[in-house]
Amino acid sequence: MEALFGPAGNSESFAARYKSSVDAPRFLKDMGLDCYEYQCGRGVAIGEQTAGALGAQAREHGIVLSLHSPYFINLSSPEPERREKNIGYITSSCQAASWMGADRVVVHCGGLTGQTRERALDNTVSGLQDALARMQELGLAHIRLCIETMGKVNVLGTLEEVIAICRSDERLLPCIDFGHLNARTMGMTRTREQLGAVLDALHDGIGSERSRVFHAHFSKIEYSGGGEVRHLTFADEQYGPEFEPLAELLAGRGLAPHIICESAGTQAEDALCMKKMYKQAVLSTKEDV
Repeated sequence: MEALFGPAGNSESFAARYKSSVDAPRFLKDMGLDCYEYQCGRGVAIGEQTAGALGAQAREHGIVLSLHSPYFINLSSPEPERREKNIGYITSSCQAASWMGADRVVVHCGGLTGQTRERALDNTVSGLQDALARMQELGLAHIRLCIETMGKVNVLGTLEEVIAICRSDERLLPCIDFGHLNARTMGMTRTREQLGAVLDALHDGIGSERSRVFHAHFSKIEYSGGGEVRHLTFADEQYGPEFEPLAELLAGRGLAPHIICESAGTQAEDALCMKKMYKQAVLSTKEDV
């Protein structure tokens, strides 16, 4: 089993040729990519028929699907009404994912809303338990929720917090956004040693099985004192991180995450660049044995 690569949503090159995301699997297959993360960041608007058509195309072209849930989910909120809305956003995302045959849904933790990080973390864990219970009731327990590390300093979602959340239930997977981690640590998640420490923490925190097949986002991200400012492309030479050292680590350790590229407009092309680096790293690893 090897890592899979694909874009978050549709690149500019796709939009110039096609009108519907249903065509994305064919486009990505022709490029030589493996996966696609459908974006519901502004709300779940896709219906069963369109989702089913996208899923059929994905199966035909061998593209593995995931889905990003709405950005406005705030699992750390203590308000009962807000917590119930969160469950609705998550379950509607999971239903759309199920219609299209995706088995992973990426979820943001949310802001601190004036709480301590510890209290916000407790609320997030309990909110996810409620969501998982509702998913079970609705026949959506086959969907894995992937909890994302975040790029801004004042929101929940450090590496340690995401590991703690995922440790609370084996049905959860981490979504390690390496660009976000680099942004919130002010450029301190980019060397081979620093990236290796992230992978070590995952293994030690949630065990070998989930840390081998974790979900991931990767892009270069501009940052300031508050963390993430904006997503860039692989043409950036200032902020990073670079993918090559991570590719070598993944190949050397035999890890097989799904890696979704979130570059600004060139996400398909940059995903292919990552796949080529990874394949070269795999080849080099085999030659060294």
